[in-house]
Order: sequence, then structure tokens, then C-alpha cells
Amino acid sequence: MTIPSNWYEDFFHGLALDLWRKAISPQQTKAEADFLVQVLGCDEGSSLLDVPCGNGRLSLDLARRGYRVSGVDIATEFIDEARANALRAMQESPLSNGGHTDEVARAFSVWTTGEMPVPRFMIGDMRQIEGDAIYDGAYCFGNSFGFLAYADMESFLSGVARALKPGSRFVFETGMAAESIIAKFEAESSHQVEDIRCTIKEQYLTEESCIDTEYIFEQNGKVESNMAKHWIYTAGEIRRMLERAGFEVLNLYGSLKFEPYTLGADELFVIARRIAS
Repeated sequence: MTIPSNWYEDFFHGLALDLWRKAISPQQTKAEADFLVQVLGCDEGSSLLDVPCGNGRLSLDLARRGYRVSGVDIATEFIDEARANALRAMQESPLSNGGHTDEVARAFSVWTTGEMPVPRFMIGDMRQIEGDAIYDGAYCFGNSFGFLAYADMESFLSGVARALKPGSRFVFETGMAAESIIAKFEAESSHQVEDIRCTIKEQYLTEESCIDTEYIFEQNGKVESNMAKHWIYTAGEIRRMLERAGFEVLNLYGSLKFEPYTLGADELFVIARRIAS
């Protein structure tokens, strides 16, 4: 199978998104948000960038804590869902005074002031981050780091660095770092998440250091197949890419419990700081 490098432009729809919604519990979202609050070190009211933001689960959690969050994602279906969630959150907020239509309609594009800033959600490409020195922190969760080939990854990191204020932190998570994935590589596996079964067929391309994957989703007789490509970077390569983009790496963790990142750890959490130019 030949999978294009821009596979992610068409991947996120249908059962793939249904599985993602079911796979991440509210408890997991809270644990990730707790971690981000601690490692980003930003005061309430600070401006944060969530990229890619998916359906806004982390953006909304952090907004409830008083942060002004901008979420960017290329998946139209997820952005629509994130905006709907933001509208619903505003209607339920004491600030809405019962959910006045004119205020609620602006919720997905304009920050409010007071107890709960409502996130802004925008359709966009992570390779083309907009803005210069406007965010106090940024994060990339949901195993999205590695969606891009090397040159595009450098564009993404440079864009994040440019959009961050000097001294601000960038935090990301991946389960696909080389030290995590190679020793546990499986050519085929199956997973059941509630009523959705996902069969994963993978091929490791050694000459490119990437994994080509076919995801087969089955739910109540409905079957969908999506293709993906994930580039595999070592922790050292990730550090060097960040340094070239204008970051310094502060910490590498292997879990949300701040355990050191070691060979075979399931996940890699990177804490980096934007160097003053």
C-alpha cells in the first residue's frame, strides 16, 4: 500500500473519530490537564495554544480553569464538535446569564472575560501556525507528534516557537518515539473499545523510519478502513529538532507521574522552553 505524506488531511472522520471519543475517559483528560497546568507554569488568564486540538477536550478543561485557549485542527468534524462543546459550556456557565443567543454565537471565536474564558477553535494546518509571540504556552497531545515528515515537522516546531513568547513552554506527548515503539512493534493487533473493534495492520519501513498503518474499524456490521503514516524519531532527534527551532529541552518524562523517560517506556512527554531570540 502507498500512503501519502499528507494522509492526515483525510483520515479523521467517521468511525475513527467515534473510537477516539470512546477511548479517552474524562479521568484521562483531567490527568493530562493537571499535568499541563503544572509543567506549563502559566498563570490563570494566560493564552495557550492547543495543536492539534481534536474535539477540544483539553482546551475545554483548561478553559474551565481560567486559561484562554486557542485550538487548531485540520479535522473539520472535530472542530465543529469542539465549537458545539464550547457553546454548550458557555450556555451552562454562570456568565451566560441563561445563554443569551448573541453571546453564545460568538463563543467559538471570541474569548470572554470572567470565570470561564471560552476556547477559540479554528480549522488549520499544524505546519502553518499563525501569530508571533502571542501565546504563553503551547501543547501537542493525542499522540499527534510524528504525523509529519521531517521537513514538515521542522515547519511545525518553528511555527510553534514563533507563536510563543520568549521563555514560554511547549509540551508534547507521543507514544511513537523510537525508544518506545520499536521493541514492542507488532505487525497486527486488535483492540475493542466499547462497541467498536479496531484491527491494526502495520509495516515498518526501515529505509524511511516510519510506520505505514491500516486501521480497520468495525461497529454493528459497519466497516471502515483508514490509512496512516507515522514517522519514528528518537528522543535525541526530537531534542535536536527542538533546538534548531529555538527551544531548549528541560525534561523528558515517561508518564504523567513525572517518571524519567527510559528505554521501553510507553510514552514520552517532552517539556521545552522557547529561547529568547
